[in-house]
Amino acid sequence: MSVEVYAVPLEVPVVPLRIRLAAHLRIARLDHSIKQVFILPGIVLAMALAGERPSLVLAAKMLLGLVSATLIASSNYVINEILDAPFDRLHPTKKNRPAACGLVHFGWGYAQWIGMMLAGIALASTISRGFLLSALALWVMGCVYNIAPVRSKDLPYIDVLSESVNNPLRFCLGWYMVTAALLPPLSLLLSYWMLGAYFMALKRFSEYRQIDDCAVAGSYRKSFLHYTQESLLNSVVFYAATSMLFFGAFIMRYRMELILSFPLIAWLMAIYFGLSFRHESAVQNPEKLYREPRLMMVLGLCVAVIVALLFIDIPWISSVFPKSQP
Repeated sequence: MSVEVYAVPLEVPVVPLRIRLAAHLRIARLDHSIKQVFILPGIVLAMALAGERPSLVLAAKMLLGLVSATLIASSNYVINEILDAPFDRLHPTKKNRPAACGLVHFGWGYAQWIGMMLAGIALASTISRGFLLSALALWVMGCVYNIAPVRSKDLPYIDVLSESVNNPLRFCLGWYMVTAALLPPLSLLLSYWMLGAYFMALKRFSEYRQIDDCAVAGSYRKSFLHYTQESLLNSVVFYAATSMLFFGAFIMRYRMELILSFPLIAWLMAIYFGLSFRHESAVQNPEKLYREPRLMMVLGLCVAVIVALLFIDIPWISSVFPKSQP
């Protein structure tokens, strides 16, 4: 049985203004602002490597930067909701999204998309050139991910890689809040990218596993026509291994103390992997991960240890793990 997908989302003819405005606020997905936590490692590492100290000026730049990043991300969410509305109607839970229900005025939605981007870019221009370019790249990747003819979210594996590239871009946002004099380490950016791909591939796996019908899954998301549970899990292993490879390269070059954080990072990744097998898993909706106390406990411990290792020297590390001589 074929499923018809409308090229233009349908709207409910008459929607009360209050409900319409609430729907437009919801499609900005401000509750997803938790994802801006991926900016924080860029801030902390830049402070550690550049020797920057906390100050009121830096605090103001961080506040403006977080608002800018949230506006850019929300702009991307708005266009995602609008263009995905006909596909979301085929999903067991996403069919209840405001745009899929016809509560969103699509003319207003396109204006909201551009308006939030312009506001975010305006704020970004007051911080630094590197921050501005990173913010622009974040918005452009949202367009690449959602808008035809590219619409990378429909391409197997490219969907994961193009979405997860937002991780290193967010890292750069944090980095360029602190310093414009240094470039962020390439090895860490690659590690951050692959870590994001690991999380995103597990999200895809959890979604695919829950729908459990290739035809229905493919109607909702075209890339699912080319996936299997096995292929998704194979990609998860690849992303995890690649991420840790580049993280190890960063550690060897910049901060050997961070090698002590490996067990905690592995533990965190293992817990996340296990969550992806649950029905209605929070992995499918990362903004709900705070409801997983075990994950949050290990994440908090992991963050605390990494921050401490960035600023505390451990002399015996160099003797246990000596650098090879040429």
